[in-house]
Amino acid sequence: MPIKILALSGSSRRASLNQKLLEAVVPGASGLGAEVSMIRLSDFVLPIYDGDWEEEHGLPDGALKLKSLIGEHHALLIATPEHNGGYTALLKNAFDWASRPTKDDPSGLGVFARKLAAVISASPGLLGGIRSQIALQVSLCKLGVHVIPTSFALGAAHQAFDERGGLKDSNVEKAVRGVGAALAEAATQFAGERAMAAG
Repeated sequence: MPIKILALSGSSRRASLNQKLLEAVVPGASGLGAEVSMIRLSDFVLPIYDGDWEEEHGLPDGALKLKSLIGEHHALLIATPEHNGGYTALLKNAFDWASRPTKDDPSGLGVFARKLAAVISASPGLLGGIRSQIALQVSLCKLGVHVIPTSFALGAAHQAFDERGGLKDSNVEKAVRGVGAALAEAATQFAGERAMAAG
């Protein structure tokens, strides 16, 4: 069974630099046989998380769908923009809803357990959004997700892409694809170890 990776960005902008970077990473994973599913969080209807709203209405359909998708994949590939030194409210809200308990997932964290993730970021700033990666890694760790050490932060990202959305620098493109390859390799190895332990 091929490794399945869920790729998502914390940006809702149509011309998002992080979405472009995410798309550049994917071939590194698919080139090793991984099946990569790309989603946009803006396609999931999710109100700002509110415990009173949840108690009255239950989980919204968007949350249930997102939670199901996370559970169906072995790993997450996440592009995180940087907003005021942290990751976006869109991404935070999505994970807040996806981590809520359900009948099939009483702790709420079952869909995240033993998942791997790779984190990337792009920013017009020279640091490339690295602070958002650090903040996101803290939250992913709390959810039970293991973040692989291979990552990439693209600085001056507004100058890094050509008119077709591809990366101008071939060395950068190679490094970016390497993140996808590293995630696919780690997830394949992890799945094999789990299968051996279970068998």
